[in-house]
Amino acid sequence: MPLTRVLLGLGSNNRREQNLTAGLDALEQLLGGMRCSPVFESLAVGYKGDNFYNLVVCGTTDLPLMELDRRLKFIEADNGRYAPDRKGLPLDIDVLLYDDLVGNFHGLELPRPETLKNAFVLWPLALLAPDVTHPSTGRRFAELWRESTIEQQLWPVSFRWRGDELTPAALVGSFSRP
Repeated sequence: MPLTRVLLGLGSNNRREQNLTAGLDALEQLLGGMRCSPVFESLAVGYKGDNFYNLVVCGTTDLPLMELDRRLKFIEADNGRYAPDRKGLPLDIDVLLYDDLVGNFHGLELPRPETLKNAFVLWPLALLAPDVTHPSTGRRFAELWRESTIEQQLWPVSFRWRGDELTPAALVGSFSRP
């Protein structure tokens, strides 16, 4: 099977650094050429609880869509997502784009609607993959973010993974936390 470009959204509001690091470590084993967006902190949207850390990763896979989704669920489970006594949302990993697929695939809507509805998805997408075209709109993510009127509170935060700072200091310094 040829390699397919995928964009995934990650979020956590419980032990955020630990769970996102574990998620990134697991995804690095699953995806080729993985790259990460800056990390953003946001108020919880559609979920009661503490603030979230969110980011987007891009990579390639030879896995079919449903197998990739199944493995993402295992990574979430390994990090307490489905534990009966869990607090908050330890780790959430969503397929945002799987190449240019559009439609409903066994309950998995692609491209994921959140790409256009939530700033904590669209802003990282615009930074990581500015020239990638949203398959439904035919517009680049940089354009979509620039013209967005989404009103959500979020701000870039420092986050280190594997010794590298994912969020440029200039980006962190240009925003103040509310």
